[in-house]
Amino acid sequence: MLNEKLYVGAHAPFWHNGNTIRAKSYNILVAALPAVLMGIYLYGLPALRVLALAVAGAMFWEWLINQAMRRPSTIGDGNAAVIGLLLGMLLPATMPWYAVVVTTFVAMVVGKLIYGGVGCNPLNPTLVGLAILMLSWKSLVDFDTALARYDMDFYMLYPLGAVKAFGAGVVERYSMSDLLWGRQAGGIGSTFGLGLLVGGCYLMVRGFIRWEISVSFLVGLFLAALIFHLADPGKYAGPVFHLLTGYSLIGAFFLATEDSSSPVNFTPMILYGLGGGVLTVLIRNIGAFPDGVVFAVLMMNVANPLLDKIRPKAMGRRE
Repeated sequence: MLNEKLYVGAHAPFWHNGNTIRAKSYNILVAALPAVLMGIYLYGLPALRVLALAVAGAMFWEWLINQAMRRPSTIGDGNAAVIGLLLGMLLPATMPWYAVVVTTFVAMVVGKLIYGGVGCNPLNPTLVGLAILMLSWKSLVDFDTALARYDMDFYMLYPLGAVKAFGAGVVERYSMSDLLWGRQAGGIGSTFGLGLLVGGCYLMVRGFIRWEISVSFLVGLFLAALIFHLADPGKYAGPVFHLLTGYSLIGAFFLATEDSSSPVNFTPMILYGLGGGVLTVLIRNIGAFPDGVVFAVLMMNVANPLLDKIRPKAMGRRE
């Protein structure tokens, strides 16, 4: 009968590790908190407004689409809040409200819900939204222009943009300790390197993200930056500078590790992370954008299904 419940059968064994979407989402929110608080401390009330609107916008679009499609509400699992918060962390504190609303719409509807929701999206929703913003309103994510009115006691020229425009000689104007402590121009929650490292380690220790992706991403970025720097130290910045600037650390721990768009097997995870790190440096050094994390991770998202075909051999013997 049409009204009867449909039961799906599958072969045993069955095993569940106890993790839930809600638990992972809330732990990601906790892990991102140090970087978020530092961003609010540095940029003040405008940063809080952008973050609040990004989170509220992402949750609203998910609720609205679920209502329109007569699906149960899923905003309680925290995934929409995570997407909104990460998106807000990548934006400058002066982002106009309408751009935040449109970007959250693209991230939630185009990047996630159109594919069926959690676990179905082939691309990272946060990066889908940000990529469209970068291509449509490039001036809004130009940190030098956006943050021009902020008078800080540290060098406020966007590090990656300065190196791309003036060469590696400008690196001397930046203190590595300032970069680590978030005292640099950039996204609200993407500059506090120490906080992002602590949050990333927390997620790895708790098992909410796989260390293989994060570590291999940073290794790939470091090695690629080192090769460029050794080839032309006057033009290309060193690897430590690349690790501490732009979206490097938030990309390694919070963006590249998104479940639906990243591999699940060991070798694919290593290749995925290495590829993302290398592509990031290639885009930064010879591409059109100062930072390459957004498009590097999206390109590896596209390659993910192919990479995940590399699987360990089954145990046992063939009769």
